[in-house]
Amino acid sequence: MGNNKQTKGVIAILTGGGDVPGLNPAIRAITIRANREGFRVIGLRRGWAGITELIRDKDADNSLNYMHLTDDIVNRAGRSGGTFLHSSRTKPSHMPKDKVPDHLTDTYNKDINDLTPEIIKNLEWLKVDFLIPIGGDDTLSYAVRLYQEGIKIVAMPKTMDNDVPGTDYCIGFSTCITRTIMMANNLRTSAGSHERILVMEVFGRYAGFTAMLPTMAGAANRCVIPEYEFDINRLTELLVEDRNINPSKYSVLLISEGAMFKGGEMTFQDAEKDMFGHAKLGGIGDLVSSEIKNLSAKFNNGHPINVINQKLGYLVRGGDPDAIDSIVPMAYGNLALDLILGGFHGRLVVLKNGRYDDVPLDVVTSTKKVVNLEKYYNAKRLRPHYHRFEMKPLFLMAADS
Repeated sequence: MGNNKQTKGVIAILTGGGDVPGLNPAIRAITIRANREGFRVIGLRRGWAGITELIRDKDADNSLNYMHLTDDIVNRAGRSGGTFLHSSRTKPSHMPKDKVPDHLTDTYNKDINDLTPEIIKNLEWLKVDFLIPIGGDDTLSYAVRLYQEGIKIVAMPKTMDNDVPGTDYCIGFSTCITRTIMMANNLRTSAGSHERILVMEVFGRYAGFTAMLPTMAGAANRCVIPEYEFDINRLTELLVEDRNINPSKYSVLLISEGAMFKGGEMTFQDAEKDMFGHAKLGGIGDLVSSEIKNLSAKFNNGHPINVINQKLGYLVRGGDPDAIDSIVPMAYGNLALDLILGGFHGRLVVLKNGRYDDVPLDVVTSTKKVVNLEKYYNAKRLRPHYHRFEMKPLFLMAADS
């Protein structure tokens, strides 16, 4: 597995967590620039799973764990959505016993195992000089751990929730809100035809950016987000009021999957958790829709109002990237190579206040990025509010908010 002496070294790329449009353009940008600069590029498959399951034997079949990347390979994939390297929610430092690769079960047989020593050995076996993980705070939190162990890392932020600290923009966010606006506009024709209230559940576990921005852009009358526990009576009153003053007799609500009733908890599909300790969210839209229908008569002269309930889910995650999620990943990929060529590592490439930059990688684990309620959310009206727009970043809510 030795390096070609004519190369500057080996760069490995992986994509972890949920897929988003923009990952393939990011992989393409890194690979083309790296190949041009004289590096060899390896794509680690299935997030942290591929490098975890790798077998350090030159005769072993590791085709499911990594692949060599060429310009031809990435050019074919670069205009499409998702990630051709595939992804997973694997956390090597917290590997359940039943997920430990077969060839490691004799060494790692506890209920929860830290396979980080194997990850480091596997990266060394592949002769990886720099690792570029692309992911959200879960994927990148493990990247911080590897950096602390001596691996040279330059990371890129990716998540539709746009909640990675240190950056105003994460790959996938623009396409997500573009699709949310489009689908809200499509569904409002049905809501208007039947004079109903339209409730749409969107992604957002801890941060409400994916509900806030489309609402601000006119896709919805109201939004409820994880940062603020809402009163269902007040929400229903506002939506009925919005409906009754609308000549087409409908109103629209966007609700984050992590939103909570006042005094309540997050709504989960089941109790099963991933390796990062997250249970799968989903169902708050169903509960809210039912409650709104039951309470609506109270605010509508005794007449109940029917509700259209739609979970947008993977409809905003799949498909091709929009313009921003084609351009930003290209720029992020080149930023990562600029850092590597300069000998820098332990950095996260970012967009801050409309300019590309980089920040220390450990910002991912040292803080949280959520909606600043005081600045951006009107809790009485359950919708975004802004005092001034001058000098705001493109998507309005900055990383330090």
